[in-house]
Amino acid sequence: MGKTGIRTVCKVDFDRPASEQPYLHNRWHPDIPFAGIIKDGETVKIECLDWTGGQIKNDDSADDVKNVDLTKVHYLSGPFEVEGAAPGDVLLVEIMDVQPFQDRPWGFTGIFDRRNGGGFLDEIYPSAAKAIWDFEGIYCTSRHIPHVKFAGLIHPGILGCAPSAEVLEKWNKREAELIAANKLDRDVALPPEPLSVHAGSADKDLTEKVGREGARTIPGRPEHGGNCDIKNLSRGSKVYLPVHVPGAKFSVGDLHFSQGDGEISFCGAIEMAGVITINFKVIKNGVADLGLKSPIYIPGPVEPQFGPGRYIYFEGFSVDEAGRQHYMDVTVAYRQTTLRCIEYLRRFGYSDYQIYLLLSCAPVQGHVAGIVDIPNACTTLGLPIDIFDFDISPSAALPVKKMNMGRCAFETGRTEGVACGESGKNSQVSFGGGLTYKE
Repeated sequence: MGKTGIRTVCKVDFDRPASEQPYLHNRWHPDIPFAGIIKDGETVKIECLDWTGGQIKNDDSADDVKNVDLTKVHYLSGPFEVEGAAPGDVLLVEIMDVQPFQDRPWGFTGIFDRRNGGGFLDEIYPSAAKAIWDFEGIYCTSRHIPHVKFAGLIHPGILGCAPSAEVLEKWNKREAELIAANKLDRDVALPPEPLSVHAGSADKDLTEKVGREGARTIPGRPEHGGNCDIKNLSRGSKVYLPVHVPGAKFSVGDLHFSQGDGEISFCGAIEMAGVITINFKVIKNGVADLGLKSPIYIPGPVEPQFGPGRYIYFEGFSVDEAGRQHYMDVTVAYRQTTLRCIEYLRRFGYSDYQIYLLLSCAPVQGHVAGIVDIPNACTTLGLPIDIFDFDISPSAALPVKKMNMGRCAFETGRTEGVACGESGKNSQVSFGGGLTYKE
């Protein structure tokens, strides 16, 4: 018997608010009702809105990024019952395809305002900014970051199974302890938030319960993966997910056309709405048999190819931009690595904000190079040379000629973003929480 068509288990509606669509939700909670049933071994198509539920528009203003309502995100499609899945099993998810909608061939990258979301470099670049990317086949280009074109490695930013009540309680407890111990002048975790909660087809009482208890979908967590933002989790990849509740309650969303390692601007991938095709298989007793504490994955065979000699690598150490020494802090080191790349590309005429956006979504390679030589952790960032239509290599003619690169989108009334020469008091404290020197 020949193959039949692939069934679509979730359709989204661009003319209806995300908060009114019963096959979407924006919290993790074991009691959110099933949005559909998938057979063990079945391949299905799942439609997804972008992670903001359509709050960001294809225009030349970053007002929508500055004012985005982060109590609503992420909108995920699901949760779906996978027949036969039970706690202790593993759900094998094989990504067969991911594509944007044919009639919505565009996506966006954003830098969130320091006071509303922020990002990896928000103490230095605190302004909201945006770049729109147009898709043509496997390639993308942007009117906001000219002279750049690259193939996207399309992937989901979020996929996972619902936590059990016990796992959810563990998440909330340890994140509450981190919030209570916070020494940084910023949010370090997001507690349950009743405002704007959407629990699919749940009734009013259940929705209120999910609002009180449900975990935000912003971070990934070790027990189920969730928001992992792994850029090469693309077509052909296999993901092994622990099952915590009967039926698994699998959800997916936050589709990306492309992403750099780290997704540094927070809204840093090329975010898009689209369709993901997935095959599901249940591995009975898989958690014990595989010794699984967190999800594992096997990348697929599809990835844009840039030769090893066609990258420029930048390095950074755990000495921050104010010259303060941190102990083996990989986060500080990667910030410095990113800043070295920004300084290099600035010479060609790009603004710091354009480069920040580009490094968030282009296929850059971020690596931990050294974490043994005290006190300095070392990280590297590889920038593919061939995404530019001009020569950016160190062997290019000197002095470099600056080009007119236009600008990315800013909020109304602003033509450039704020750039602070030195980060604020957060740089005195490692992101891990320890003081870097005696006061």
